[in-house]
Amino acid sequence: MIELRNVVKKFGRITAVNDITLRVGEGEFFGFLGPNGAGKTTTIKMLVGLFAPTSGSCLIHGHDVHREPLKAKRHLAYVPDQPYLYEKLTGREFLYFVGGVYGMTTGDIEAGVETMSAVFEIGEFLDRRAEEYSQGMRQRVVLASALLHNPSVLVIDEPLVGLDPRSARLVKTTLKERSAAGLTILMSTHLLDIVEELCGRIAIMHRGHLVDERVRPAEGGFDGQLESLFLDITR
Repeated sequence: MIELRNVVKKFGRITAVNDITLRVGEGEFFGFLGPNGAGKTTTIKMLVGLFAPTSGSCLIHGHDVHREPLKAKRHLAYVPDQPYLYEKLTGREFLYFVGGVYGMTTGDIEAGVETMSAVFEIGEFLDRRAEEYSQGMRQRVVLASALLHNPSVLVIDEPLVGLDPRSARLVKTTLKERSAAGLTILMSTHLLDIVEELCGRIAIMHRGHLVDERVRPAEGGFDGQLESLFLDITR
């Protein structure tokens, strides 16, 4: 579960995020939207512990990310919009490194790597160095590393960056299945058709404020109207 309570972030005289309050429940697939400069990335960085809020609090399963970082981050996985890997490590070595950071046993890491290799179809290049990877390869390995320790909360920024249609479908299917199994997902993206397809609830930020929240209609989808809604709200 994710909670933002009256979160404010200031950079000098500039207020990038202005009194945001938001709750994402267990198993929700939540779309976090807004135009460039709306404050989404700043909010996400506070939620995952990269920025400290000027005021307010960010909680993961009731643990304040900044006061109890280890307890909060034990439940959390974060995939930024630009996938980062250590260039001289192979994908497999990177996955083992991430598993070690989360305190997984060697046996659990081995099993997890095999599972993620199958899920994201990365076995053919998993033992090559990251410096040889395409953007799509990097994205799939980073996604595998995020799910390796079986987190209960996933914060993901532009999940389909650099992916071809087959890989994009694989990632969408995996995220839907994980959400249905109880994984809480907060996804930020500019691809509104993906939000229409995957998300059960959305929030839209504009100029540092949370300006709209709505739930997916019971009949499914947002009826192709999300683009019009987004453009109207952020005019």
